[in-house]
Amino acid sequence: MSSVAVLTPESFAEHRSGLKDQEITGCVPEDEAYIPTYLEAFPPLPEKGTPGEKAGEPPSAWGSKIRPIKASVITQVFHVPLEERRYKDNSQFGEGEEAKVCLDIMQRTGAHIELSLAKDQGLSIMVTGKVDSVMKARKEIVARLQTQASATVTIPKEHHRFVIGKNGEKLQELELKTATKIAIPRPDDLSANIRITGTKEGIEKARHEILLISAEQDKRAVERLSLEKAFHPFIAGAHNRLVQELSQDTGARISIPPSSLPKDEIVITGEKEAVALAVSRIRAIYEDKKRKTTTISVEVKKSQHKYIIGPKGNTLQEILEATGVSVEMPPLDSSSETIILRGEPDKLGPALTQVYAKAKSVMVVEVTAPAWLHRFIIGKKGQNIGRITQQLPRVHIEFTDGEERISLEGPTEEVEQAQAQIQEIIKDLLVRMDYTEINIDQRFHRHLIGKNGANINRIKEQYKVSVRIAQDSERSGLVRIEGDPKGVQLARRELMEMVQRMENERTKDLIVEQKFHRTIIGQKGEKIKEVRDKFPEVIINFPDPSQKSDIVQLRGPKNEVEKCAKFLQKIIADLIENSFSLSVPIFKQFHKNIIGKGGANIKKIREETNTKIDLPTENSNSEMIVITGKKNNCEAARDRILAIQRELANIKEAEVTIPAKLHNSLIGSKGCLVRSIMEDCGGVHIHFPSAGSGSDKVTIRGPAGEVEKAKRQLLQLAEEKQVNNFTAELQAKPEYHKFLIGRGGANIRRVRDKTGARIIFPSPDDTEQELITIVGKEEAVRQAQKELESLVKNLDDVVEDSMVVDVRHHRHFVCRRGQVLRELAEEYGGVAVSFPRTGANSQRVILKGAKDCVEAAKKRIQEIIEDLESQVTVEVAIPQRYHRAIMGPKGCRIQHITREHEVLIKFPEREDSTAAQEASPQENGEVSPEAEFVPRKCDIITISGRTEKCELAKAALLALVPITEDVEVSYELHRYIIGQKGSGIRKMMEEYEVNIWVPQPEKQLDVIKVTGLAANVERAKQGLLERVKELQAEQEDRALRSFKVTMSVDPKFHPKIIGRKGAVISQIRKDHDVSIQFPDKGDEQQDLIVISGYERNVEEARQAIQQLVAELQEMVSQDVHLDPRTHARIIGARGKAIRKLMEEFKVDIRFPQPGSDEPDKVTVTGLPETVDSAIDHLLNLEEEYLLSVTETETLAAYMKPPSRYGGGGGAGGGDDSSGGPAKGFVVRDAPWNASGNKAPDMSSAEDFPTFGTGVAPKQASAWGPKKF
Repeated sequence: MSSVAVLTPESFAEHRSGLKDQEITGCVPEDEAYIPTYLEAFPPLPEKGTPGEKAGEPPSAWGSKIRPIKASVITQVFHVPLEERRYKDNSQFGEGEEAKVCLDIMQRTGAHIELSLAKDQGLSIMVTGKVDSVMKARKEIVARLQTQASATVTIPKEHHRFVIGKNGEKLQELELKTATKIAIPRPDDLSANIRITGTKEGIEKARHEILLISAEQDKRAVERLSLEKAFHPFIAGAHNRLVQELSQDTGARISIPPSSLPKDEIVITGEKEAVALAVSRIRAIYEDKKRKTTTISVEVKKSQHKYIIGPKGNTLQEILEATGVSVEMPPLDSSSETIILRGEPDKLGPALTQVYAKAKSVMVVEVTAPAWLHRFIIGKKGQNIGRITQQLPRVHIEFTDGEERISLEGPTEEVEQAQAQIQEIIKDLLVRMDYTEINIDQRFHRHLIGKNGANINRIKEQYKVSVRIAQDSERSGLVRIEGDPKGVQLARRELMEMVQRMENERTKDLIVEQKFHRTIIGQKGEKIKEVRDKFPEVIINFPDPSQKSDIVQLRGPKNEVEKCAKFLQKIIADLIENSFSLSVPIFKQFHKNIIGKGGANIKKIREETNTKIDLPTENSNSEMIVITGKKNNCEAARDRILAIQRELANIKEAEVTIPAKLHNSLIGSKGCLVRSIMEDCGGVHIHFPSAGSGSDKVTIRGPAGEVEKAKRQLLQLAEEKQVNNFTAELQAKPEYHKFLIGRGGANIRRVRDKTGARIIFPSPDDTEQELITIVGKEEAVRQAQKELESLVKNLDDVVEDSMVVDVRHHRHFVCRRGQVLRELAEEYGGVAVSFPRTGANSQRVILKGAKDCVEAAKKRIQEIIEDLESQVTVEVAIPQRYHRAIMGPKGCRIQHITREHEVLIKFPEREDSTAAQEASPQENGEVSPEAEFVPRKCDIITISGRTEKCELAKAALLALVPITEDVEVSYELHRYIIGQKGSGIRKMMEEYEVNIWVPQPEKQLDVIKVTGLAANVERAKQGLLERVKELQAEQEDRALRSFKVTMSVDPKFHPKIIGRKGAVISQIRKDHDVSIQFPDKGDEQQDLIVISGYERNVEEARQAIQQLVAELQEMVSQDVHLDPRTHARIIGARGKAIRKLMEEFKVDIRFPQPGSDEPDKVTVTGLPETVDSAIDHLLNLEEEYLLSVTETETLAAYMKPPSRYGGGGGAGGGDDSSGGPAKGFVVRDAPWNASGNKAPDMSSAEDFPTFGTGVAPKQASAWGPKKF
């Protein structure tokens, strides 16, 4: 009997639309439809390589050729047991931390994640995406949603590298595959333990894989054989064939060192049996060859050795292959010419023959040719020599620069042919080519070449010659012309004419202020073009604007250059005349009057005086009007502008006569003195004449009363300056100045202290280098002048003196190109110090110069000698590892010590790292017996200088040695000192310039180590202790804040205490600075509220909540029955209407949940009087809304369409009452109707579990969040 399953007609029609129409025949009555089988209705997809497939079986309805497609997207499902879940808050599934973590992982990896909760409260996770994304997402999920465990696995240290793999690829693959973190100790760590962190399942998988890798490596072996280097070629065989055969036969890997490497060790690796077999066979070959072979030595010229070796040693391999004899060659850098042949006696003869044949197979010949012909022999782009090398490819031709020879190397016959061809080329070239050399001054070379090589290229093309001019760096004037004899002579004549013309040329430099350059050149070079057209033979060069140079260079024939220079000077004079500028101070309020209506006044002044007048902008504080043009015109414009100001105000102008030499001192630094007078006198204007004019007239302009006041102050200040500003001048040779000043200014300071006068020496930029100025009171100036004149007179008396200086000290004075002697001459008035020639064996040193200078120089030389004789060398032993720290960045610390203490410090050469590691470690940098520090050569720093200064330098060096100190800090505070991502400790290290080491957390030590310079360590130590005090204070504060109180409040009041969106409870928390925790949904004691914070604040918050509860207890609740059809209208869109109603009546209104037993019951809570008012209002609303609802339903009853499957509706509802539901689509032999099976229950959560909304937010109701 067949089982059937029912489908809807639409599904069947959609499914069958693509199938072929089939003719249905049989004994079924015509009025009954044919019921197909399940396989006919739903043909299966073809399976690749199905075992029961027959060759003649017809193709299915789906087609026979479907290409298998590999899915790029995969899905993985895995389970996290309840006990391993990190977040176990079941009440918030889909909304808590798990959902946030999943969202984060989805964004980072691109995989899709779905969560579901199993019956055992375990977590089922489905991850979908690309393979890499799924693997990464799975690793992150395991790390963040599952509790982590750790375990260690121990394998031999040498197997660790196989776990890591090349570039760490194997380790990364293993971590992704097992979703674990695998920590492998560093190579310098003696531990063999590998730490695995992850889930229990992942740890087991990773442990299994690591042990498999180790077991595989255990099967392998390594063997090292030390066999004489001479027998290695017999083991390797010709072209390494024998060793390759050995490797293939035994399965072992055999490594023979190359002949260039002086090692005799052969390394065999692989499986133990394979290695043992390979070792035995190699030993057999070695013993056999050692017993049977003998050697002979032959002498072959060193130059022929390379032919015996052949390219990449191929010739030696060929001899070994042909004769079985090994040829041992001396190293190429050795001078030995002896070659050793090793092999069996009967094969040595043929091998020797081959060696001689190879040595003589190549010959070297030299062809003589003038060096200048080489490039013609080579030809353009190597054409000539290319033809020879193409015909004779085995011949190597080499040209040597500057030498008259060409080397040919290759097979004898081919070299002879090449030699003949090259000699023929040389003979032909010598007949038709010539060259000449001329010496031309190098300064003309660039002019001969021309701009971008224009001149020289023209000569080359015109005369068909090659012209070679020496580079500037060669410092040579030689010019070489090569080519056709006639062309060479013509080119030579033209070059000489050009040189003669240039020698007659003149170059003149004009000094023109750079600000005029642009004006002379003109817009787009129009004006300078006119000048060049007028003087075509003169080249005018302006400097680059960036050089800020005032020199304009003219070059050309002498007469033309002079004419052009005069013409340009005239243009410049006009420009200078028209560029005179003066500034007129005009009170700001009068500027608009000077401008006039529509600019009429200023325009008229500009036109009539032919000047340019610039006024400051309106928002500028400046009162200066700048006039530019010819001097006379500028002064006329100024007078007219001042006249306008005088007409407009009571402005008075006065002139005061003050000596010009006092002007600068009256103006003061940056005009400070004169500005203070102007401000004090109501803003008058004081105008000093321009520097260099020689005028003594100072103009004061302003209100009459203020001008008089300013005049008095200015004259009073001038009188004071006059008394203290007497000046005298003195002439002295510039070389005397340093001696007059004295070392460190000692001499000049003595004169100043004695007389009180100020002495000014010329600066390097001053034109008068011999002029010394003395300023001060007249009496003091006269006294200082007398003192200086006496000193200068003594300096003018030249004397010659001598002194004895030990020969061993001479080098110190004359080394570094006489640096010390130059310093003596500069410091002591140009005294000349002559030391005897080297090898003269004389100790007499001659000094020549002014008497005082000679005496001072002798004294200084004696001081230098005393310093040299008292010099000692002190050794300081400081471990090499501290040397870099002592030197400082770019050696700045050492440079400072050498300058400060006048010593020389030398550091030793660095020792290699292996030797340094053998030295015992030292905790502190101080050299002490307790540290058991044994100095090595690389630890000794030498200091040279005077004894006392060496000691000071030594102390300074030792002070730079870093020390380490321990600071007692409780283990619990370490993480706070380190800070987030190490920010706290990094800041301290940068601030105090020290290194701070915090022990590993697992050690739980109460010590922090600080390393650095002693002073820095002390500061860091204090800073660390202060930070500890701060943290301890914070801990104490946290302890005070942890005071807790539990109070019992009926759960029905909790939502009111919390308030809408937590507004009420948030305000209490904010006002009293406390934390308030309400019970969770699943807690046993639902009435307990926990308040934590400072004790006083907690008590105040408790009282506030109690007061709130007391108010809530006064409230009453009443039920009112409202028709459910009106509820939605009363609530309004998103609860807006009901919220407004609750705020108006100060009540809380609760509507029943969907599916409630009493769907019409509405609860109103509040104070008795407000509750009654609210209920009355609700009943009125119900009555109003019911009328509207009734009308709508009545209208809908008439408008409702008839049922699709015969259900009654409207007027014609009873016609098809006998009709039942459609039969649908029926199939036979469905798998769920087979014996023992039943159709799945689609409503069952067990058969169809919901995977789902782990990361989707819950659907919120119109009432907002639930209140508990």
